Amino acid sequence: MTDPLSVPVGTDPDELFERFQAWTAERGLTLYPHQEEALLALLGDDHVVLATPTGSGKSLVATGAIAHAMAKDQVAFYTAPIKALVSEKFFDLCAIFGADNVGMLTGDASVNADAPVIVCTAEVLANLALREGREADVGLVVMDEFHYYAEPERGWAWQVPLLELPQAQMLLMSATLGDTRAIEEDLAERTGRDVVVVKDAERPVPLTFRWALTPLQETIEEILEWRRAPVYVVHQTQANAAEHARLVQTLKLLDKDEKQAIADRLAGFRFSAGFGRTLGGMLRRGVGVHHAGMLPRYRRLVEQLAQEGLLKVICGTDTLGVGINVPIRTVLFTSLTKFDGSRHRVLRVREFLQIAGRAGRAGYDTEGYVVVQAPEHVIDNHRALLKAGDDEKKRKKVQRKKPPEGFVVWTEDTFTKLTTNAPETLRSRMKVDNSTILNVVARPGDPVTALSRLTRDNHEDAKGRARLARRAIRLGRSLLDSGVLERLPEPDATGRTVALTLDLPPDFALNQPLAPFALAALDLLDPDSPTHALDVVSTVEAVLEAPMAVLVAQQHAARGEAIAEMKADGIEYEERMRLLEEITWPRPLAEELAAAFETYRQSHPWLPEETLVPKSVVRLMWEEGMSFADFVRRFTLAPREGLVLRYLTDAYRTLTRTVPEAHSSPELREIVEWLGETVRQTDSSLLDEWEALTDSSAGTRGATGEVRPPRPLSQQERAFTVMIRNAMFARVLACARDDLDRLV
Repeated sequence: MTDPLSVPVGTDPDELFERFQAWTAERGLTLYPHQEEALLALLGDDHVVLATPTGSGKSLVATGAIAHAMAKDQVAFYTAPIKALVSEKFFDLCAIFGADNVGMLTGDASVNADAPVIVCTAEVLANLALREGREADVGLVVMDEFHYYAEPERGWAWQVPLLELPQAQMLLMSATLGDTRAIEEDLAERTGRDVVVVKDAERPVPLTFRWALTPLQETIEEILEWRRAPVYVVHQTQANAAEHARLVQTLKLLDKDEKQAIADRLAGFRFSAGFGRTLGGMLRRGVGVHHAGMLPRYRRLVEQLAQEGLLKVICGTDTLGVGINVPIRTVLFTSLTKFDGSRHRVLRVREFLQIAGRAGRAGYDTEGYVVVQAPEHVIDNHRALLKAGDDEKKRKKVQRKKPPEGFVVWTEDTFTKLTTNAPETLRSRMKVDNSTILNVVARPGDPVTALSRLTRDNHEDAKGRARLARRAIRLGRSLLDSGVLERLPEPDATGRTVALTLDLPPDFALNQPLAPFALAALDLLDPDSPTHALDVVSTVEAVLEAPMAVLVAQQHAARGEAIAEMKADGIEYEERMRLLEEITWPRPLAEELAAAFETYRQSHPWLPEETLVPKSVVRLMWEEGMSFADFVRRFTLAPREGLVLRYLTDAYRTLTRTVPEAHSSPELREIVEWLGETVRQTDSSLLDEWEALTDSSAGTRGATGEVRPPRPLSQQERAFTVMIRNAMFARVLACARDDLDRLV
């Protein structure tokens, strides 16, 4: 461990550069020419666009930029696109600058918020910029993964700081930015600072690209034979990744010593029934699986084994490529298409390069390899033509396979374009909603003028700016009509002509927009009702983000049971189909909450109708005495158990943080304690992270990355008692239903 990077206020740029070079040398690092170029520009107070390849040391440049801000006694903000990366970067910067100097802001946690270095999501900074503008205490903004600027739903959060924080120095970083000249020119004009673009950097570990015309299994065998493992096999879906991993484990991947090393590493690790035991068997054969549907402790274990060089093949989606430093030598694409939430389409250049860039990691490899599988029908046709040889008559007789119905066409030309073309030009995704307006109104000065400037002076084209202006006017009138805003007879002391009629929290960002509604709805519940505690749970569940895969599975199970009952009752097919449309997942208090929400929205019109989703996961588990494993098994959710755990964790956090004591009761406390222990016994990773981040001393501990065993259940008397009671009740229910499988 090296000492923290000490940066006294007032350190001049020359001394700081020397100090930083010495600090990097202590860590065994030497600055690349492009890193020096970027750092010198930053020390000269220029903006920097750092568009260098993956693994070229952009994080080190960001560290130097933060050190420069601290020397000038300015607050530095480091933004990342997802909370997991915010957490990771928080601990990294704590280790570099000391825990007292680093804070973190997300929708879930706030740690050391007055620190000179703040790590946050892009949305947190964007909302701060809207509320405070050029008066915000922001001296430096480091935007990691700046290509998110072009994301349809979230891109606005990467644009707003560029528009509203002209006082701040900007460091924009990504390996796949494309042509950024328009952004550079606009930034220079708004701020009066020069913008230095650093992009002419060689990748420390060069990449070799190959189009594979061999079946997938053969391609993997070739990669292994050429000693190009570990290989990450990228699949379109989680199911495809898990299925392929089962096939790959039949290959002889490990020698005796390697098997023993993995066995020693896994000694004492707890694999639960179902997918856990399947994964354990795969890992012992040198094969890993990695996707968002897995439990966090399983994903982390796979990452650790990969980092230790114990795995030969990892099958997954693109999750391993997001912010995780894992030594992958080869990335193997099984397809050049993806499902973007609405349709299947060909990968964009930026998307392809982001994933491909995970091959060949500096410090691990001297060369990285990217292999793309041809479509199966293309491979079959190629092999048939090879079999026919040079005989033209035989080649003409070859029956060429056609792509399957619905196949999104991608060819070798597609592969060539993705490997040779520059990333697409970043497209502006600016938007205005009610949250935008409320944030702008909260800042000192005339909000009408500020909002007009924001909507008419941004990165959109003329048509886009006109659309934003019209929307802002429409939403503003709605907020005035609803009484959320009021016109002042004359400007106040700050110049405001419009004011809020309700108090918003200082960190208002609508990250959890319905938490206030939940509090209001709790007042409508009958405290004398025998179901009061469960009704509190249902109210909280209704405002949580909907885990649609879980809800669809519940709906499917409910419809299956209904069909069986209707058939037994002799209901005709057409009538059954009509009745099935009315059957959905369990929705306790749906009518009551919908009516309350409609009333609530009259004074909170920025809340969209679809945000309220009544559902029953926690309540169902409690009422039927189900364990986590029982719930996953009943609804066939083993591939999605990570999603179930995240939902239960969110429910536990919200119940512990949102429900006031006035609405608590002994039964509710039992439910909450049982839920917390259920989460901990399944996988404590998410709760441990949350609790660490909300602990003021978190940064002093750092993150070991080790998966800790769960705390002894028998020591949690109340939760243990509840679990035993629920288990006994579950067996009673199983007897009543003649469910012999559950009694075994």
